[in-house]
Amino acid sequence: MTKVTVNGVELFYMEEGRGEAIIFLHGLTSNHHMLKQEMYVLKHHYRVIGVDARGHGESEKPNHYTLEDHIQDVISLMDYLHIERAHLIGMSMGTYVAQGVAIQIPERIKKMVLISGNTHAKDSGTSLLEKHKEEVEGLAFDEQLGKLSAYVFHQLDKIGPWMSGIPGRLTPEQQEIAADALATFDFRPDLHKVKAETLVISGQYDGLNPPEDGKEIANHIPGAQFMLFEQSGHAPNIEEQEKFQNVLREFFDLK
Repeated sequence: MTKVTVNGVELFYMEEGRGEAIIFLHGLTSNHHMLKQEMYVLKHHYRVIGVDARGHGESEKPNHYTLEDHIQDVISLMDYLHIERAHLIGMSMGTYVAQGVAIQIPERIKKMVLISGNTHAKDSGTSLLEKHKEEVEGLAFDEQLGKLSAYVFHQLDKIGPWMSGIPGRLTPEQQEIAADALATFDFRPDLHKVKAETLVISGQYDGLNPPEDGKEIANHIPGAQFMLFEQSGHAPNIEEQEKFQNVLREFFDLK
């Protein structure tokens, strides 16, 4: 267990391996365990660093924070660990953080994998939660996602074991604070600044951030590659795990 104070908040991170650094950025209300499968694949070839974002996991949980705070936390952690250049792997909310980092310090991000992402916050009327608000009224955020899991994921038999292996649930109040941090953002005007070699992956059946959202990211980042996983929802890394890990190995030049 390693903790460091950056930007006035204590962050938890774990690291294994040696070589070039890959920083893993998890999704909303989750923590670094969300991407432990990918860290295991890459730790024999890279220095893998899994971060619990502020308000999540074992990191400090302020009463208010923003997406910009998440972005600055990653940059500050890189500085603290003396990482001049890094690769980023982000999932869902982690793709928002990764995009922000790659925009602000483009020369320091070498490769980037964005899983189930979006370029901007959705209008309230078009979000999945808004479309099904009567079904989820009064539920905490993770309970809402559980209720709507059939709209979010495709291979549900693989999602349950994965989610049960992610410890550290947030309270309903903490979930609300975490979600509020993502209420307004739009990276589209600045994504042309990204210099990282970028792979964007979306699942065909993702009801939260559908494939057109992933395509939009790729269209705005110079030279980015878009890949559609046709038997997946919001978690292509789990729903089509073997395919995903093969793609990951190829992207990071592993034999």
